[in-house]
Amino acid sequence: MSDYVQQNGATQVSSAAREERKIIVASSLGTVFEWYDFFLYGALAAVISKQFFAGVNETTAFIFALLAFAAGFIVRPFGALVFGRLGDMIGRKYTFLATIIIMGLSTFAVGLLPGYASIGIAAPIILVVLRMLQGLALGGEYGGAATYVAEHAPKAKRGFHTGWIQSTATLGLLLSLAVVLAARLIAGDAFDTWGWRIPFLLSIVLVGISTWIRMSLHESPSFTKMKNEGKLSTSPIRDSFLVWPNLKVVLIALFSVNAGQAVTFYAAQFYVLFFLTQILKVDPSLANTLLIVSVIIGAPFFVFFGWLSDRIGRKKIIVTGLLLATVLYFPLFKLLGHYANPQIDAARQQSPIVVVADPATCTFQFDPVGKAKFDSPCDKVKTLLIKQGLPYTSQSAAAGTPVQVSVGSTQITGYDEAALNGAVKAAGYPAKADSALVNASGVVLVIVALMLIATMTYGPLAALMVELFPTRIRYTSMSLPYHIGNGWFGGLLPTVSFALVVYTGDIFYGLWYPVLVTAVSLVCSLLFLKETKNVDLDKV
Repeated sequence: MSDYVQQNGATQVSSAAREERKIIVASSLGTVFEWYDFFLYGALAAVISKQFFAGVNETTAFIFALLAFAAGFIVRPFGALVFGRLGDMIGRKYTFLATIIIMGLSTFAVGLLPGYASIGIAAPIILVVLRMLQGLALGGEYGGAATYVAEHAPKAKRGFHTGWIQSTATLGLLLSLAVVLAARLIAGDAFDTWGWRIPFLLSIVLVGISTWIRMSLHESPSFTKMKNEGKLSTSPIRDSFLVWPNLKVVLIALFSVNAGQAVTFYAAQFYVLFFLTQILKVDPSLANTLLIVSVIIGAPFFVFFGWLSDRIGRKKIIVTGLLLATVLYFPLFKLLGHYANPQIDAARQQSPIVVVADPATCTFQFDPVGKAKFDSPCDKVKTLLIKQGLPYTSQSAAAGTPVQVSVGSTQITGYDEAALNGAVKAAGYPAKADSALVNASGVVLVIVALMLIATMTYGPLAALMVELFPTRIRYTSMSLPYHIGNGWFGGLLPTVSFALVVYTGDIFYGLWYPVLVTAVSLVCSLLFLKETKNVDLDKV
């Protein structure tokens, strides 16, 4: 009899373990595919700027491409409200089943969309609409997946289990970069013409797999228990954001962890790629390869820090990550510049470029409608330097003073393209990074360091967010601050930082944006964030 009891008990434990693994795999795999869809645009921003924003100058086109990328992030909080409300009223399972279908179909449609040359202004408009649909879907996805997994997880393993959800964003990025790299190899020189469409079209296969997997899932036990007891919220949005005790927690969650976490994540995996390709002029294929290697090394730490948070607490790990980001971003990116393009780094130190001009003659070169003319000597000088990815500093001169450019000891008065090109070439500034001189191991080391900072802030986040809010409004309450943080603070990082670099000529000036955000989050976390790891989800 005792043997039967032991065997039966072992069978139940084994069955429970299998169910836990199924829930983690099903939720995580679907989220990987959804992040893959979302990140494709970021990985292909440079190509998309040529395909859909060809009616404006090159610098404006790239900023527009980044703005279209950001559009998907901007609408994510609205998706959090729509799908969060549905998730708290009808269930977690069906809501995040719907989100992946919307995401996959929107991405597939981008692969079929004609470019600016074919349908004119309609092309970028439709592209932005599709990006917004992606953002709405992703706004409902994360909260559903994180809540679903956390509500199934044993209390002592909540951080570990949700850590797998946290890793899905990076794995989605990895998958998107790998597919883009494969498409480049397949299409060759035709990649910018039609090869870029391959990764978008592939999403229809991934969404089919994800939908099939998620159809087999059951509703979470916490939601089922609450539903059976008749305790569902009839107005999750009102209960989440119009009741001060809960709104206070929402605000703390936004400013203490989500804003800072978001910029660490996007700095490590998006801005670093823009920095390498657009500013340091590293070959895109090489930059993608180095980022893929770095992501493979860094991704397991999302799960590791989730696991560690089950033992020492969520707050300690997140606060440490925010502190490291605030202190180390400038030195890490300067080290990245040294490793990725040593020629431009050496030339910048030995022969700095300085533009001295009357400020009234210099314009912030962002042309929303493609009609502005940047034809002053100062504008022409800065345009030339920006297009070549050459770092410079600006100094003010007295009114009426002609623009003067110093390249080391060489002085050039007025706009003289031939003389300026000759001076920067003589000073050792390269037209692009020499792949043979890129210190690949050094670049990977720096990106992995950035990844580790991101994993510290992001790994424990899902468990913490789930634990902050009561079951009846958890999906809605946690989704909004998460997506405002990631959609607005994080999603705008590439756009804002790149625009700051263009405006100042200082290739590191854009880092002030993430550094200031992480500093604010660090202070708010220390003052207001509570530890949550021992919270009982059914009692909060």
